[in-house]
Amino acid sequence: MNICIIDYGLGNSGSIQNMLKRIGFRSVISNEPEVIETADLLFLPGVGSFDDGMTNLEQLNLIPILEKKVLEQKTPIIGICLGMQLLLAGSEEGTKAGLGWIKGTCKKFNFKKTPERLRVPHMGWNLTTPAQTAQNFFSTDLPELRYYFVHSYYAVLEDEADELCSTSYGFKFSSGIQRDNIIGLQFHPEKSHKFGMSLLKNLVNNLISVKS
Repeated sequence: MNICIIDYGLGNSGSIQNMLKRIGFRSVISNEPEVIETADLLFLPGVGSFDDGMTNLEQLNLIPILEKKVLEQKTPIIGICLGMQLLLAGSEEGTKAGLGWIKGTCKKFNFKKTPERLRVPHMGWNLTTPAQTAQNFFSTDLPELRYYFVHSYYAVLEDEADELCSTSYGFKFSSGIQRDNIIGLQFHPEKSHKFGMSLLKNLVNNLISVKS
């Protein structure tokens, strides 16, 4: 099994690699097309701004190889935090178009005119509810599903069927998205201890088995 974590200068790639190692999976961090070409599973991490993320992917000429792998060869990909947002069509954070692999955009949390006056960014642990179609990814052995979030923008999907899981922060939003072999997680499973370990293990095992 070849797992490649895409290195485009904005991801916490080392943390993801370390978590994968803890649950028994070897991975490489690379932006070399020949390495990406051999991958059975891709991770697109991300910490930073939307436009910077798309600019880096463009400057490294990674979009053509990623589109070939993900859209043509149907290689599974997991986007995390900014990596999830880049899977969508765009974001209020910037002006660049996203990858557009899942229909939707990102909007900024705004609680200035609400009674809650919640803080932005949404930071810390929060509960997550899986969609009915995503139950095999989330462990039934855990009494609750809690993950670590750090974000100011959230996904607004055009098709509710693309929601993998949801979380409430002032209102319910899509904290995980999926269309076929394309998955995005707004939270950080690599920072979510046993909850993240369980989810990543289930994701890798299920996605690889479907691909093979």
